[in-house]
Amino acid sequence: QLQACGGGLVQAGGSLRLSCAASERTFYVMGWFRQAPGKERDFAAAISWSGSSTYYADSVKGRFTISRDNAKNTVYLEMKSLKPEDTAVYYCAARRSWCPSMDKAEFDYWGQGTLVTVSS
Repeated sequence: QLQACGGGLVQAGGSLRLSCAASERTFYVMGWFRQAPGKERDFAAAISWSGSSTYYADSVKGRFTISRDNAKNTVYLEMKSLKPEDTAVYYCAARRSWCPSMDKAEFDYWGQGTLVTVSS
């Protein structure tokens, strides 16, 4: 129900844009999480249904921008000034709730993940 794409290999300082297409419009809060090798899956960003409220992990604040286009059932993650420590599999997630969350346990649906590799 969630299809993420846009990952790839980029040099440090570069940019990438991830996209996540949802199969339906009843996913209210959307988010991006990431999982680095050998580490737990961590919150990166989330966005409300209207797009008026966005939330970011401190590690990505000021460099990543989450946005959504409800007409296309798609959420985006624009990543700039990428660092080697941003290397991870990035997962799109969705909640059937109006309440925002940064807790992965509160997201109901997950995409398959897309790999982002940042070389130094």
